[in-house]
Amino acid sequence: MINTHKFTLAGCLAILLWSTIVGLIRNVAEQLGPIGGAAMIYTVSSVFLLIVLGAPKLKSFPPRYLLIGGGLFISYEICLSLALGMANDRTQAVEMGVINYLWPSLTVLLAVFISDKPVNKLLYPAIALSFFGVAWTVGGDDGISISQLSSNIATNPACYSMAFVGAFIWALYCNITKKLANGMNGITWFFIGTAIVLWIKYLISNEPTMVFTTEATFDLLLAGIVMGSGYALWNIGIIGGNMVFLATLSYFTPILSTFFSAMILDIELTTKFWEGVVMVTIASLICWWLTREKPVAKTLSESN
Repeated sequence: MINTHKFTLAGCLAILLWSTIVGLIRNVAEQLGPIGGAAMIYTVSSVFLLIVLGAPKLKSFPPRYLLIGGGLFISYEICLSLALGMANDRTQAVEMGVINYLWPSLTVLLAVFISDKPVNKLLYPAIALSFFGVAWTVGGDDGISISQLSSNIATNPACYSMAFVGAFIWALYCNITKKLANGMNGITWFFIGTAIVLWIKYLISNEPTMVFTTEATFDLLLAGIVMGSGYALWNIGIIGGNMVFLATLSYFTPILSTFFSAMILDIELTTKFWEGVVMVTIASLICWWLTREKPVAKTLSESN
């Protein structure tokens, strides 16, 4: 029981660490640039994961897992990090984080399309609520209207596109990776791949040379280690922790992420913004509840 609690605690810490990522990535991007900053963060995280988790031989991984799973992972991480870094301001960066958290609902939606199992009809209103919550957040203080949404998105269409596409990519990754991985965990190699692609993008971009101040170096190391630690601790948590509890807690990440982002970036979010975040969170929880695996009832002999 004590060991179970330790594993569960590791998973809880992973969720808390992940909740700070939006603010930390944006913080580094403002000092080192959106592309260069992201490349540095994933480089630091890769080194950290190599030290903590190591890197199994590539030959031990199923090729399809490396190509498809790795490709999806790298694509998602690049979309998310660049959307956060290239946002017009800090508030818009937090918006990108909220859009990113459409992925739990989208994961369930894709799972429904892939599976032949019967679906509770309440699932579709729940998914619609998640999109409505994002629209409520992005729409601004004047309420939701097509013209207002279009106007806000038009200020930075590339960022909004990357955030939306990233959410779909991660939903797809969550649905197919388990089948392709064959019990293997290639997270360290996936991080290395992300760093390499970002460095290539940085070298061919017109982004200015990075200037490393004491503050920028500290923020970079903090972001890289926090990101790497989140994945390392989650890897520990899923080994022997209470997955029902961890899954439930993970669906509160939009609220936690928004809270920590506002603190790290020192911004004040409107009530309307928070209302949208809560809608996305509630929608994710409903989707999970409607599609969760129900525990098998114990037999009489087992209960005795």
